[in-house]
Amino acid sequence: MIPIAKPIIGEEEIEAVKEVLKSGILTQGKKVKEFEERFSEFIGAKYSIAVSSGTTALITSLLSHNIKKEVITTPFTFISTANSIIFTGGKAVFADINEDFNIDIERINEKITKKTEAILPVHLFGNPCDMKGIMDLVEDHNLILIEDTCQAHGASFENKKVGSFGTGCFSFYPTKNITTGEGGMITTDDEKIAEKCRLIRNIGMKSQYEYVHLGYNFRMNEISAAIGIEQLKKISSFIEKRRKNSQYLTKKLKNVRGIITPKENKKAFHVYHQYTIRVTEEYSMNRDQLQQKLKENGIASKIYYPIPLNKLRLYNSNKKCPNAERFSKEVLSLPIHPSVDEKDLNLILKVIK
Repeated sequence: MIPIAKPIIGEEEIEAVKEVLKSGILTQGKKVKEFEERFSEFIGAKYSIAVSSGTTALITSLLSHNIKKEVITTPFTFISTANSIIFTGGKAVFADINEDFNIDIERINEKITKKTEAILPVHLFGNPCDMKGIMDLVEDHNLILIEDTCQAHGASFENKKVGSFGTGCFSFYPTKNITTGEGGMITTDDEKIAEKCRLIRNIGMKSQYEYVHLGYNFRMNEISAAIGIEQLKKISSFIEKRRKNSQYLTKKLKNVRGIITPKENKKAFHVYHQYTIRVTEEYSMNRDQLQQKLKENGIASKIYYPIPLNKLRLYNSNKKCPNAERFSKEVLSLPIHPSVDEKDLNLILKVIK
């Protein structure tokens, strides 16, 4: 089976883990600090704060900004995006998406009210949102910007890395473009927000038994950080292979009736966490039938995401998001990770064609 995702762990990561285990320092040590510094340099942000997951990165970021009212976000994303808003006492307000699967600027503008405190865009599948439009809204309405960059390590808009526009939230889950096993990172240029995030992730403790803020245990361990350091050295080659594989599929699928390939903004740099097509009614079978055919031929695929968040009972939303609702019935993600070779790609193409 060609898997939909496959973390690439080399001897460098294994040796780095051995070094940590031999040191006897397993949490919140020099490896975490080094990973934070290297990640800041990679993203172009002044501060990075390592945490235990992408979800805790989102929660910590929202808490650090003391957000309690409305946050405008996308309904077409992993549930942690919206759950984090609820966990921290806010209300998720859903704005519909564009053809590129990202939040629609015009729909955001329609949702802004006196209760709106923040915009939380998601750079879905590694594709950057229109950050110029979002930054204009943030500045015009004096809003907070928190970026869900959990799927977009290394992506950029107009040569500026996502995660450096506002407060960035990254995930290092095994399916992501780089992994630490589990883990996350917060990026910011705001020193006060960075300090608040550090307190929140470490039980509110400034120094041993000096508690100055309500906090959680959201720390990253040294083993994860050691893996992250080595993965970060390889991220450029990982992204290059993902882009090469994606471009190969797009070129070969562009004339297949009923298949819509991913959109790329000319001002953006897409890092293809996922390669997501749409299987429309013009295709010879529906999305689920195609997924079954791929499976029968040894190709794993995945539906990200089958239910838009505005349709979940949890959010009790009666607002419609037509694009998100339609696309959720059409989307199918195909394997393009660095372990996928041309033979694999040709098999995928053969089945689809």
